[in-house]
Amino acid sequence: MNTTSLQTFDIRLPIGSIEAYVNYVKQIPLLSQAEEYDLATRLQKNNELTAAKQLVLAHLRYVVRVAKGYQGYGLPLNDLIQEGNIGLMKAVKRFNPEVGVRLVTFAMHWIKAEIHEFVLRNWRIVKVATTKAQRKLFFNLRNMKKHLGWLTQEELAEVSHDLRVKPDTVREMELRLNSMDLAFDGHSDDEEDHAFAPAGYLEDHRYNPAHELENTNWSDQSQSALQIAFERLDDRSKAILQARWLAEDKKTLQDLADHYAVSAERIRQLEKNAMQKLRSEMEHMAE
Repeated sequence: MNTTSLQTFDIRLPIGSIEAYVNYVKQIPLLSQAEEYDLATRLQKNNELTAAKQLVLAHLRYVVRVAKGYQGYGLPLNDLIQEGNIGLMKAVKRFNPEVGVRLVTFAMHWIKAEIHEFVLRNWRIVKVATTKAQRKLFFNLRNMKKHLGWLTQEELAEVSHDLRVKPDTVREMELRLNSMDLAFDGHSDDEEDHAFAPAGYLEDHRYNPAHELENTNWSDQSQSALQIAFERLDDRSKAILQARWLAEDKKTLQDLADHYAVSAERIRQLEKNAMQKLRSEMEHMAE
């Protein structure tokens, strides 16, 4: 049995409102330890989906309780509950009744793990935590800061010690938690907000026909000017630049020094002078 098959259960819970759902799951009877062991054994040995369904239903109230603890992130409670339910179903699939612990204890890790992933994916446009240490810090620091403003150096050191992370990591996460998101296009009924919204100064010019034509003309003119300037160089300068920059099998300074029977430093000077003449000619034509 896999998690997908668990998610196909016909649980038939009320969906009119989140309040109706919460009230309903509270009325589902809890399982005794013996009932839980029997259902988990039947699921493990016989792959009975009806047993899995009963185990899931009896623990939905715990998912609601955990999900409510994450409402401070501004995400819909029903979405948090849904993600927590996925974690519960994963726990039911992996639960071994022979270990001797209750399912609710085992399932808490899976429920919180799914909710954590959901919060991190959706809380902000910018990813706030990318490593395991940052994720731990993200959830613990937000909880600690419910009664704190900006952390003092002493508080910073205490949090760093308690969570076993570097002080710099704590400060960086504090900045991320205190930053504010801004809608891309602002509010249509607030001209001041709209003026400072990213849409007001992040205009995309990539596909502007006028700009594309201008860029194309500029490129053509630059290539034409470069060709004219190149033809005005003396033969040796043209040959050196051709060999150093334009040939498929580019020559080294020493290769050209051997060819012209001069030093590599002299070839470098000739190359530098030729490049300066090219630049000067192109600037003169642009005036």
